[in-house]
Amino acid sequence: MRTPTGPPPRTGEAPRGERPTGERVRAGERLIGGRLRPGERLIGGRLRPGERIAFAAFGVLFAASWWHPPFPAEQLLHHSLTVIALAGLAVARRRLALPVSSVLLVLVFLALHTIAARWIYSFVPYDAWWRAITGSTLSSTFGWHRNHFDRLVHLSYGLCLAPVLVRYFTGIRGWRPAWAAVAAAEIVLSTSAFYELFEWAIAMTLAPDAAEAYNGQQGDQWDAHKDMAIAFAGALLAAPLAAFVLRGGTRIRPRRGAPTLTG
Repeated sequence: MRTPTGPPPRTGEAPRGERPTGERVRAGERLIGGRLRPGERLIGGRLRPGERIAFAAFGVLFAASWWHPPFPAEQLLHHSLTVIALAGLAVARRRLALPVSSVLLVLVFLALHTIAARWIYSFVPYDAWWRAITGSTLSSTFGWHRNHFDRLVHLSYGLCLAPVLVRYFTGIRGWRPAWAAVAAAEIVLSTSAFYELFEWAIAMTLAPDAAEAYNGQQGDQWDAHKDMAIAFAGALLAAPLAAFVLRGGTRIRPRRGAPTLTG
């Protein structure tokens, strides 16, 4: 019987195909989204070209939103969640090697939230913007009696988050696209409900005027229900579409040396 040829591993060296404990692993050298082994540490994580442009644009928008803010205290309160979301995005893109498309979708939602936060959702002057372009207002065209920019933000929550979750469940966890779409829609609905409970807690804690300024109900007693419904509707539209686009494969393994997925 022939014995394997080749030099024996040096002292302290892991067998071929295995990584030594504590070795640093680049995102492109492991299964995208796969968990790190004990002791491994992901390195790299540099911004890709599309991410650089997106983060720069978001940074400019965020800075501009603080130029002579009409409601500085309320805007600051709204952006407490923006800071949490950006921190979560930073962790997710490093630990899960999120594709550029997922990062862009999250930043689109945060950009709409940033615009809404400047005018505390209830006073976004989209009618003035539309009048400057067309000479009429959206409210007069559609017969609206309240500011509906908050509905747009809740709709974008479902439209933007659902594809990110579908991509995660199919490309990283290996789920079937149909189940990934169901899970994504359920997560959008449940997190929307959690946020409405958070707003309820704010309303119970703050003074009535401050609570109304933050929640932006505008006198609608069914505001929370409508916000959850429209976010869920956005997820029901986006999740099946994302599942259809991603139905061709489940797990994604990049070539060795590639930074991450770029699509």
